[in-house]
Amino acid sequence: MTATSLRELAERARKRLSEIAKGNRDRALLAMADLLEARWEEVLRANREDLEEAERAGLSKAKLDRLALKEKDLKTLTEGLRQIARLPDPLGRIEGLAKRPNGLRVGRMRVPLGLIGFIYEARPGATVEAVSVALKAGNAMLLRGGKEAFRSNRALVALWHEALGEAGLPEEAVTLVPTTDREAVLEMCRLELLDLLIPRGGEELIRLVQREARVPVLAHAKGVNHLYVDKKADLSMALHLALNGKTQRPAVCNALEAVLVHEKVAEAFLPMLEEAMREKGVELRACPRALPLLKEAVPAQEEEWDREYLDLILRVKVVSGLEEALAHIARYGSRHTEAICTEDTRVAWRFLEEVDASLVLWNASTRFNDGFELGLGAEIGISTSKLHAYGPMGPMELTTLKWVALGEGQERT
Repeated sequence: MTATSLRELAERARKRLSEIAKGNRDRALLAMADLLEARWEEVLRANREDLEEAERAGLSKAKLDRLALKEKDLKTLTEGLRQIARLPDPLGRIEGLAKRPNGLRVGRMRVPLGLIGFIYEARPGATVEAVSVALKAGNAMLLRGGKEAFRSNRALVALWHEALGEAGLPEEAVTLVPTTDREAVLEMCRLELLDLLIPRGGEELIRLVQREARVPVLAHAKGVNHLYVDKKADLSMALHLALNGKTQRPAVCNALEAVLVHEKVAEAFLPMLEEAMREKGVELRACPRALPLLKEAVPAQEEEWDREYLDLILRVKVVSGLEEALAHIARYGSRHTEAICTEDTRVAWRFLEEVDASLVLWNASTRFNDGFELGLGAEIGISTSKLHAYGPMGPMELTTLKWVALGEGQERT
């Protein structure tokens, strides 16, 4: 695909932006939910073809997990679409309207960002989730999915076009770049017609886009997520939180990568943790203080502490208390998701206030850092930068504010 043809796709989408913002976007979301339920087998068939080719190509187990669509995904995707449709329209509202001494009323109005470029890897579910969030906020999307999911993405975008048609909205609201050529990624980075570029995938992709982009980029870093088990933790609860965070779906960015254990409960907790993780096939890599308390763990190397495994591997560290846990997270965490398990309210609130992450949890699994779980319906990604958005990006995060002034003939003197 040439840069010229990519530019033409973007130009056609930009010409329809006002129609998208003014149109019945909720109707399109509900129509997409209905189409998914009626035509899910078509999507699964395309996904199976992608999976078969990916297996022949030798894709890792973690990537195959991200690529696979399952029967349960239908419920998650359709519930998310309907939940987003029920959310208030983020557009058109005027915030902070205030009257100036000369009678001029000044405020800020919520408007769409415009045309969003979305570059993502083997996550076909994102073709539904990301578009639904962007569309709710009145944006158009130019999608460049991973080559592993090309058939799945094409099937889903075809359904989006039907849903948009039913709602009287232009197909240009959702455009799939019709190539798997990697050069298309670089061309999108250079396409100044985009108002925002969002990469979603591995660290290599994120860095490439951030390095090459000539338009604003909203991205997340890797998910190096910790659970701190305090000396006043309910150890049974801590064990379940660690298991859920690590094993429920290890190949996602909100999965648990490390457990920090207070020294006063380490002797009781670590053998429990090891036995439970062994049953789930998890390999433990431990610090020198934790190793004597574990039977089968291997030493964790210094360069591992900031690594995102996305696999059944878990780091374990014994710490002297909250201070050391906070220092460790500040040094090695990625500002994605951090959790504490404790019955001590004072300790919990200090953790919540001092840990710098897009979501900080008290007595809950790191797996909850997700737009659907936090009530957004879905998300387009989880931002770990603080400018414009921090955390799951829902419809409100895909709008911006412009100044408006309501006058009665005022002139400046």
